[in-house]
Amino acid sequence: MASIIRPALLRQTALAASTRRAATATFSRQQLIRPTVAKDAARIAAFHASSRRSLLPPGPQVIKGTVNDPAPVPDPHPTHGSYHWTFERLVAAGIIPLTVAPFAGSSLNPGLDAVLCSLLLVHCHLGFQSFLIDYIPNSRYPTSRKLAMWLLNAATVLVGVGLYEFETNDVGLTEAVKRVWKA
Repeated sequence: MASIIRPALLRQTALAASTRRAATATFSRQQLIRPTVAKDAARIAAFHASSRRSLLPPGPQVIKGTVNDPAPVPDPHPTHGSYHWTFERLVAAGIIPLTVAPFAGSSLNPGLDAVLCSLLLVHCHLGFQSFLIDYIPNSRYPTSRKLAMWLLNAATVLVGVGLYEFETNDVGLTEAVKRVWKA
């Protein structure tokens, strides 16, 4: 996609488009290509000529150590890696029968509803946590990563309290879905 912005490719694209138009016309080829290329290239280039603004400023360009230093290897921990991945998949797989069971059996059990809400909350928390770990590197943005993790934890607690209130003082999640579905 970034190659579209290159001027050489832009000229080739405009030239190819005008060549196709010229092949169907009865005029000479040179008479049609030059004005069309200039007009098309100016129209397309005007779209691509806006100033470039980055959403995030570039991270600090700091080199720690020398070229011959090995890359740091984190200490192995059993909850990261395969166990963490397996737990995420078990939670995701556990949500499937819990979403179908209340509607298939037509019974609204508050215990089943609470387990469903808990698994949904854990599933969302783990998904957002994986996103933050992947896209906010701790080596480049340590304070932003810590802030984002704290915001995620606060949002998870807030949603958990909201779901608890909704389950205990209102109709519950499955009954709410059932009412919305029939509305």
